[in-house]
Amino acid sequence: MESESTLPDWASKPCIMGIDEAGRGPVLGPMVYGCLYCARSYEKTLSTLNFADSKTLKEEKREELFEKLKANELIGWAVDVIDPRELSAKMLKKIKINLNEISHDSASGLVTRVLNMGVLLTDVYVDTVGDPEKYRIKLSERFPSIKFVVAKKADSLYPVVSGASIVAKVTRDRALRDWVLDETAENMTRNFGSGYPGDPETKSWLEKHQHSVFGFPSLVRFSWGTCTSYSKNMVEVVWESDKTEEDGSSSSSGKRQLKLSSLGVTTSKRKSEEIGSSGKSRCKFFQSRKLEQLANF
Repeated sequence: MESESTLPDWASKPCIMGIDEAGRGPVLGPMVYGCLYCARSYEKTLSTLNFADSKTLKEEKREELFEKLKANELIGWAVDVIDPRELSAKMLKKIKINLNEISHDSASGLVTRVLNMGVLLTDVYVDTVGDPEKYRIKLSERFPSIKFVVAKKADSLYPVVSGASIVAKVTRDRALRDWVLDETAENMTRNFGSGYPGDPETKSWLEKHQHSVFGFPSLVRFSWGTCTSYSKNMVEVVWESDKTEEDGSSSSSGKRQLKLSSLGVTTSKRKSEEIGSSGKSRCKFFQSRKLEQLANF
């Protein structure tokens, strides 16, 4: 039973829930948080369903188990799929949000979602991110009516977390497999391997799909350290506000900006304004990100 389905009778009785993630380390694709919940009275039966840490299972077995738990009306589940663009934007914004905070927020969001559905959660088991005890205290302060168990390798210790691990892993695998690339450049391929930084196929794909101005396709988490090694091949952009802050002055004489003409691109002001106002002939990169041309600041 997915989280948006009608609430079953067993959900009004004391329930347990497990939370785990998939895709924390890769440089490509989303990070997915998954949860699985059931009545506390079903816990012993849950341990007989052969759930295990998803990393120890082959893809075919994970898919099989996922289909079984989806069909099981005595089990509920939900996911939070965090887009790679969201990950990068949060980690690179002025007041940065690190990956641990993003993970904590996602897990808390799943607890909130299931509680808001009316499920009587009494015990929640979480595979830790960071210090287990600090994480447990953080969750307990936010949800004082729930008993939290936060542990390393919880997906190997608690069947309910093993089930959540399968939900998260299969969801991420499918998302990556079915990913539709927004970019329309020629010679774009999907041969990106596992998406992990150490994968030779992933490294090769990154090298072939970097752009000197726009960086990488939206599939890439450009905040990852893996991407910084490619920066030497990209155009340096200096923002006026950055230069002004460095100089400690707001005078126009202290401002610098990179002009397209320095890249060998000639532009007509009138022509560019016409295209910007009409929206026609604009690069899909800008359209998909809702970026507009500004004449005045």
